[in-house]
Amino acid sequence: VSMVTSANGNGTPPDVDVVVVGAGPVGLNLANVLGLQGVTTLVADERDALIDYPRGVGLDDEALRTFQGIGLVDAVLPHTVPNQILRFFDGKRRLLAEMAPPDARFGWPKRNGFVQPLVDAELLKGLDRFGHVEVAWGHPMTSITESAEGVTVEFGSRKVTARYVVGCDGGRSATRRLMGVSFDGTTSSTRWLVVDVANDPLGHPNSEVGADPARPYVSISIAHGIRRFEFMIHADETDEQAEDPAFVAAMLSKLIAYPDRADIIRRRVYTHHSRIAGSFRKGRLLIAGDAAHLMPVWQGQGYNSGIRDAANLGWKLAAVVKGQAADKLLDTYDVERRKHARAMIDLSTTVGRVISPTNRRVAGALDGGIR
Repeated sequence: VSMVTSANGNGTPPDVDVVVVGAGPVGLNLANVLGLQGVTTLVADERDALIDYPRGVGLDDEALRTFQGIGLVDAVLPHTVPNQILRFFDGKRRLLAEMAPPDARFGWPKRNGFVQPLVDAELLKGLDRFGHVEVAWGHPMTSITESAEGVTVEFGSRKVTARYVVGCDGGRSATRRLMGVSFDGTTSSTRWLVVDVANDPLGHPNSEVGADPARPYVSISIAHGIRRFEFMIHADETDEQAEDPAFVAAMLSKLIAYPDRADIIRRRVYTHHSRIAGSFRKGRLLIAGDAAHLMPVWQGQGYNSGIRDAANLGWKLAAVVKGQAADKLLDTYDVERRKHARAMIDLSTTVGRVISPTNRRVAGALDGGIR
């Protein structure tokens, strides 16, 4: 199998084998996979540092196996809470369902709370092992020019040539836009207030979802004493109202004592997206994680699906750039990952509809059906 030796058609070797756009968990995980395989890699991010607040809150056993595969699971485990129990309640706080995986039959617990910034920091630190992997902060991508021989990526005044580019740059992915592929699906009109609290006022490691038609809510234990609360925002409530400290305290009062004393890390309003890209690959450009698919939070699979993308794509990219496999191997990345991502989007969307009805009759019927 012949290996690409030029990025610009004049015989000059590319600066790196792979450019990874985005230093989030997916990009960092992918860079660790490539680093272990000896692939020269540039990870570039428009931010100046890692995001320092929790986003994803749950790791599954497959993610932990992936971290084990890149030699970082021992560094990650201290930032997790294993074997979390998740309970679903109706509006009268009667138990509807319980998710309590009984064992780690595939090597690792199936449900684990985690503090994403601390885990991401371990993935970033893991790249220090490789002299052939560079992380460049403050590098917003401005253009990509593809040719038969390679890709030229511009980051402002810096120009880098590579064999492949992987966009791990989130739901608003610039890489996906430059690829010209669709991002099909829907964005929910329902908004949610998320409140992250330190020094967990509930003091236990478990989580619950309240299918309360008056106001659906979520309470999730993360790790290191952090708890996330989420409350549905009604159509007649503005974003500004939802973020007001008095409103936040009123929401928290439904679940904790002394809400005015809660040690709030941050609060914000967000919506849920159910979207998937028309293609995960176009020539020498690929996308992974939120750039390729977005899903509601209800099954905790957004973060984990991105980690699966990196694990699937990493070894294939390494094999191709090292001349051990033909370029067409990369087509299997889309084939193998699309159905799983689509299934997780559909499942998460369905669960969200079940647990967040605001019509009491509908809620009662759903509760009865679940029982």
